[in-house]
Amino acid sequence: MSHRPPAPMPDTLSDAFAAAVLLSSTDKPDTLPPGRLSPVSPLPHSSKHPTPSSSSGSSGSVSRVPLAPASGLASRRSHSGEIPLPSDALPRGPRPGHRRTGSGPLIFTSGTSACSSSATSPLTNALPAGNICPSGRLAKPLPSSCSASIPPPPPPPRATRHDVLGSGTANYGHGSIVRSRSGGTAAPSTEEDAMVRRAMSAADPEEVKRAGNEQYKKGCFEEALRLYDRALAMCPDNAACRGNRAAALIGLRRLGEAVKECEEALRIDPLYGRAHHRLASLHIRLGHIEDALKHLSLATPQPDLLELHKLQTVEKHLGRCLDARKTGDWKSVLRESDAAIAAGADSSTLLLAARAEALLRLNLLDEADMAISSASKLDYSFSCSSDTKFSGFLANAYLFYVHAQVDMALGRFDHAVSSIDKARIVDPGNTEVVTMHNKVKAVARARSLGNELFNSGKFSEACLAYGEGLKQHPVNKVLYCNRAACRFKLGQWEKSVEDCNEALKIQPNYTKALLRRAASYGKMERWAESVKDYEVLRKELPGDTEVAEAYFHSQVALKSSRGEEVSNMKFGGEVEAITGTEQFQMAISLPGVSVVHFMTPSNQQCCKISPFVNTLCTRYPSVNFLKVDVNESPAVARAENVRTIPTFKIYKNGIRVKEMICPSQQLLEYSVRHYGI
Repeated sequence: MSHRPPAPMPDTLSDAFAAAVLLSSTDKPDTLPPGRLSPVSPLPHSSKHPTPSSSSGSSGSVSRVPLAPASGLASRRSHSGEIPLPSDALPRGPRPGHRRTGSGPLIFTSGTSACSSSATSPLTNALPAGNICPSGRLAKPLPSSCSASIPPPPPPPRATRHDVLGSGTANYGHGSIVRSRSGGTAAPSTEEDAMVRRAMSAADPEEVKRAGNEQYKKGCFEEALRLYDRALAMCPDNAACRGNRAAALIGLRRLGEAVKECEEALRIDPLYGRAHHRLASLHIRLGHIEDALKHLSLATPQPDLLELHKLQTVEKHLGRCLDARKTGDWKSVLRESDAAIAAGADSSTLLLAARAEALLRLNLLDEADMAISSASKLDYSFSCSSDTKFSGFLANAYLFYVHAQVDMALGRFDHAVSSIDKARIVDPGNTEVVTMHNKVKAVARARSLGNELFNSGKFSEACLAYGEGLKQHPVNKVLYCNRAACRFKLGQWEKSVEDCNEALKIQPNYTKALLRRAASYGKMERWAESVKDYEVLRKELPGDTEVAEAYFHSQVALKSSRGEEVSNMKFGGEVEAITGTEQFQMAISLPGVSVVHFMTPSNQQCCKISPFVNTLCTRYPSVNFLKVDVNESPAVARAENVRTIPTFKIYKNGIRVKEMICPSQQLLEYSVRHYGI
């Protein structure tokens, strides 16, 4: 077979796009001798193969790896025993970029969908690896008409192979597998269990591998992994089986192990193009720009144009994120980190940490805690090298640095000290780490001393200790709230309210600060403000009887200060039985909310829900609960037009606001909470 001379090596990713498309339209792939199922032995790297140059560390630049044209036998290496692409991933019939001669191995390219869109499912248990050093200057991809401008020649028809696992544009193994309805891997049936057991006892590794492929295609990743492990136990140097095992690990959201498996496949066969494809896709998801670029450049017979575009988009947003962090533009940090994650880096530990830091600086503490918790669940230890840089930090140090800040802001001082100590060990020369280390230590000491003094009854000294901590960390809600408690004990109600206000500026739903401010308002007889705070607390803590009682007494005090009648107001007690119309009218006319249960002991549904009404009476003591036996008090039932039991009616200050017939327990409690709090 004749070949066109190799094209010059491109200098930019835009050149790589053009070269990839040109090659797919002009080069004809060679074939290998038939019958070779085991992978080739490792080959040494040639000087003709592109290698990445060193990164610039904290500068965040990415070294360009030229994408060499895919020509010759070595650059078209393929392996038998891989799972086929799903039927909906590529068009049926002849596919551009494929050629089959005799019984030789399948040659795969991803040029079919070079300008289409793809999406990957977000994973939460991914494990990062490699570098994350963007430059933000990747060249723009070709327009969407690229595949139409130089169409590849159609290959001859061929029979469908059922033992080849593709990668690249099909995203097989990371988002395109049909899963069970529960969202995990599909559970094998009894018949499939028997088939798996038979395959596990087979003596031929190729037969075991094919059985694993079938389980993989059905979404049974655990079973597929067992079979691949069995095949590898019999033939450990099978690169194709290593690649298939990596695909199963991706399906199980074990990305770090999948990276290791792909690397092992490439150790066996450095020119295994499909392993480069899959490894590039993994590194994009982990946010490792240089590693992804390196493996895309080595993927054969041509790089995946969709993955190149995804890489460019991730790098662009990542670069903007790092630039915004340098200037303290936290809204932009949040926006760009979210964009990079959405573009494909959905399992990047460091991007999640950057997102958490931005949320923390924007006083969104709960969201920041969720973000850093998600980042910490990702095991970055698999392939995150010790010299990986992110915004001037060694990567692991940045994760600990952010974790320490979130822990300190939420009052987890011991955890904060532990995290910042780890950051100091990993990156002892980083000035931001050293500064934060000193701050966290000082704040933790001040809080510990303040607590000791408060417990000893030395409230003035404790107030000063908390103040020293606030000098180091002036946005610490816990220290403000603790100092407010000291000032409450000292009778400094106004100053206590001021500290509570500062804490609530940092976290508006901070219940401890609301409780102390409501109590301080009560001491100053500012009952309207006190009732308002308790109303918020009743919604946040609906089952808290102490809050309910304090709310009730504040209501009584407020009404009394306005000259309103409060002698009939009561708190808690049992469900009151109504026996006459006059008693009924007086009961529902009481200030507040009254819940009336129309019932009869002989009715099964009434007997079933009555114990729950007693529970609600205890749970919501500020609500008046009444019951009317319609057999003993038919006049009340007729006056209220009750024809079905059980019926519940809710009154607020004598006005009916809700009526329910045979409600569920959930609906009844929701209505009581809605109108009674």
